[in-house]
Amino acid sequence: MASRHRVIPIFIPQRACPYRCTYCNQFAIAGQTHIPTPEEADDIIRQHLQTIPDDCDIRIAFFGGSFTGMTIAEQNEYLNVASSYLEQGVVSGIQLSTRPDYITPAILDNLKQHGVVLIELGAQSLDDEVLQRANRGHTAEQVAESSALIREYGFDLGLQMMIGLPGDTREKSLRTAERIADLGASCTRIYPTLVIGNTPLAEDFRQGRYQPLTLEEAVDWCKELYGIFERRNVTILRMGLHPSEGLLSGTDYLAGPFHVSFKELVLSAIWHDAIQKIVNKKGDAATILVPASEINYAVGYGSANRRAFPHVRFVTVPKEDGY
Repeated sequence: MASRHRVIPIFIPQRACPYRCTYCNQFAIAGQTHIPTPEEADDIIRQHLQTIPDDCDIRIAFFGGSFTGMTIAEQNEYLNVASSYLEQGVVSGIQLSTRPDYITPAILDNLKQHGVVLIELGAQSLDDEVLQRANRGHTAEQVAESSALIREYGFDLGLQMMIGLPGDTREKSLRTAERIADLGASCTRIYPTLVIGNTPLAEDFRQGRYQPLTLEEAVDWCKELYGIFERRNVTILRMGLHPSEGLLSGTDYLAGPFHVSFKELVLSAIWHDAIQKIVNKKGDAATILVPASEINYAVGYGSANRRAFPHVRFVTVPKEDGY
């Protein structure tokens, strides 16, 4: 049995997107301006396979753009490449991301025939005011309808969300998270809204019409979102944007809660709150049993929790024996 999971990502930035979302510049976000051809996608898969250990469960993923917004013929050019590895037994499945309004029975039939197992929808929010102000071009009800159809066809469902969009509030984001779970999503991604160059949101920011969340606010919101998804058994595949070269250098990034270790900041903050409760109950010199996989978060990003609780003793234990 495979002990680890790996995803081979193929980015097709801004392909078939019918709307210009106010926040979106996928070329900057993905750190990639070139749209790979199906032949180049095959090369990408081969290169990744050379570096992935044999004991891994591997999927091929098409990210960026709106995959199912392409014609069926265009989709199949990419899917045929990916499904050839599925037929050889090299990978276990294919996954992709797309828009909620690009889901139809004909599209799903075709994806099913090519071995797609997971479809992620860029829901971003399930509040219609937020969706409208972001110029998403779809409604919350369309997200619900597409989600139901995806599950009816037997696919795993992922629903991605953003926090801090224009018109968003903590309460709206929490309701979006609960609704994502209600719709039967098995996984999600949480992206704090950043102000990226060459976007309508960048102009709103320059004109003072939009103020992004601070890093502290984004971490605080995500602590609550994490709790909801953990309680509702929804796997969080990612928190925070992948640090592309443009974001790291500052050439594309203008403002907003960007951090190269955003997920670690959130999990460290969750552990801080948990440690505080233990200290309140057992005293400053408490000994805390920490699963080995969580020790970095318990100690805190940059040892923040160790500094905050200098007398607490952290003891690493097997995962099932943690606090």
